[in-house]
Amino acid sequence: MAIQRIHIFGAPGSGVTTLGKALANRLGFPHFDTDDYYWFTEDELPYRRKRNTEHRRTLLQRDIDQTPQWVLSGALCGWGDVFIPSFDAAIYMWLPANLRLARIRERETGRYGVARLEEGGDLHNVFHKFLDWAANYDRNTGNLRSRAAELQWLEQLRCPVYRVEAEMPLESLTDWALEKTAGAFSGD
Repeated sequence: MAIQRIHIFGAPGSGVTTLGKALANRLGFPHFDTDDYYWFTEDELPYRRKRNTEHRRTLLQRDIDQTPQWVLSGALCGWGDVFIPSFDAAIYMWLPANLRLARIRERETGRYGVARLEEGGDLHNVFHKFLDWAANYDRNTGNLRSRAAELQWLEQLRCPVYRVEAEMPLESLTDWALEKTAGAFSGD
């Protein structure tokens, strides 16, 4: 049986979306990211307005129903349990907080520029709130999106689950993901 539907999730800044895009590209599958469903991403100031749960589920369901093969990256914990039966394989990603925060700073600076993120910039507050939240991912703070919550959510999955908790070059990480997910169906 060929792999069809892969879900990748984990700690913010661990490379979930990056791997999702690279894996989808390598497989020739569409890539979907949960941030595009969770947030109104077309806003001039992104990541401020959340869609309600039913709206995000409806939009994501519409997209994944249009193709039998896909890679979905990002968190579903707390709102996307209805999609669990859709996964053929899942990958959970985690890196230490210092590495993740450095990656987030680099990514957001590249996206928006230093001026928008520093004191007085239009994204300063949202950026620092996100950094604080990402730094607390490993602590069990009761937040729906935490390491403890996602590891518990992972136990509900009915498909092979693979973990990557080490930094790797993207090419190597993509090769690893291909090997693991292909092995899910060949009996490895």
